[in-house]
Amino acid sequence: MATFAHDALVNDQLRDYWGKTAVRNWAERDIVGEKLTIAVTKVVCHYGNFIVTANVDGNFDKRGLPDPLTLAFYFTLYNELIVQLIILRNRHDI
Repeated sequence: MATFAHDALVNDQLRDYWGKTAVRNWAERDIVGEKLTIAVTKVVCHYGNFIVTANVDGNFDKRGLPDPLTLAFYFTLYNELIVQLIILRNRHDI
């Protein structure tokens, strides 16, 4: 949590979580609670933003999802803190 700004925004599964309390609750439930494992496959710095691509697994409902599930994590930093994290599944099947 030390890497997030006090008013950071996380968007995961098309839901916004604003501020450290909401981000902490999201992380406890959806990251720690689901025992997520994240295997980074690529990191790109693009105009000061970072895009981390990773294969994600865990104890969540995987029905209808590809194997491996690959997600893109779009990080925006300000003063060396995460101010925005947007997590998307980039679909190559459409």
